[in-house]
Amino acid sequence: MGTREYFDEVEARKYFVEPHIPVFAEFERWKGKKVLEIGCGIGTDTIRFARAGARVTAVDLSEESLTVAKRRAAVFNMEDRITFYQTDAERLSEIVPVETYDLVYSFGVVHHTPRPENVVRQMRRYMGPQSVFKMMVYHRYSYKVLWILFTYGKGAFWKLDELIARHSEAQTGCPVTYSYSRRSVRDLLEGLTVESTMVDHIFPYSIPEYKRYEYKKTRLFRWMPTPLFRFLEKRWGWHLCVTARMEGPGPQEQR
Repeated sequence: MGTREYFDEVEARKYFVEPHIPVFAEFERWKGKKVLEIGCGIGTDTIRFARAGARVTAVDLSEESLTVAKRRAAVFNMEDRITFYQTDAERLSEIVPVETYDLVYSFGVVHHTPRPENVVRQMRRYMGPQSVFKMMVYHRYSYKVLWILFTYGKGAFWKLDELIARHSEAQTGCPVTYSYSRRSVRDLLEGLTVESTMVDHIFPYSIPEYKRYEYKKTRLFRWMPTPLFRFLEKRWGWHLCVTARMEGPGPQEQR
């Protein structure tokens, strides 16, 4: 961990199983722009933004993740392009200076905080009329939710929220996990105009082999034609990717 080889492997593995991320993030689009990333983890997307020429402010709740992300920035000589902060996204403006960013980006994070609407209110403070907001949250009407419901819940749909929280991640017992439909995500993004939504990502690999870095598909997907698999991903994928803008002048411009 912490070597260039380690980080290269993490990046290759991430975008191999989630190739829609570069399509959604549009890393190259933000050259010379300011990017605020909420929930940077160990910095895989962070480095891609910086490598493309963006100036990045990266935020995470985990001190351990930020330690690895900072090491990553040092390994790739990107320290001058990235500023890191440790804070709760629901209290973002208490730590991160409020200024306007060209892109506010959060992938797979907002649905894991107790009050996602508070995060959205905070993010709006860093947006102006020309700012773009990109966020991935989990898709309610997805293959994975159906799989969780019948594999772990035995069809007990009235326990669905609890089941999703418990089994949404590779490690069981995640304390908070929300899921959204295209309609409900618009309610979450109050004060923003949703420009587009994109559904993608079904994980087709067997977990035990995947943990050993072997990409062996499960029986259901092993013989499925690629066009059919992509059709399913675009309709019942686990990732709901949303692009939005401010409805009117942001809080900064109103003051």
